[in-house]
Amino acid sequence: MINHHSALIYVMVLVSACDGDMTDAELEAIGENVRYLPVFQDFDIERLTDVTRECTGLLSDADGLETTLQIIKEAIPHKLAETGYAVACDIAAADPSASQEELRMLEMIRHKLGVDRLCAAAIERGARARHMRL
Repeated sequence: MINHHSALIYVMVLVSACDGDMTDAELEAIGENVRYLPVFQDFDIERLTDVTRECTGLLSDADGLETTLQIIKEAIPHKLAETGYAVACDIAAADPSASQEELRMLEMIRHKLGVDRLCAAAIERGARARHMRL
């Protein structure tokens, strides 16, 4: 079992990797979230690359996506479910347009974490507003 820090990083990696292209903007957003969000204040930033590798390693298995989602569900306390969905939305919003794969991944994460539709809509709107460009 992983801790909540790793699970939140796994969520971000899932969204970034789901379309087969982890962009620089997405990787930068992951790093910024880990460096600046209060939930990561006691996380050793030096471990970020290792945790990312662990997640991508899990995803390479035949049933890697379902296994990874289950690990995330078990490691993220209910209190942090909305935080998990919020960091997922931040990664999807890091690029100017979200792919169909990213949108489907967000839906899967939302369901796995038990985030209701109304809260999810608010979180999505907040992420879109924070990442808006002229």
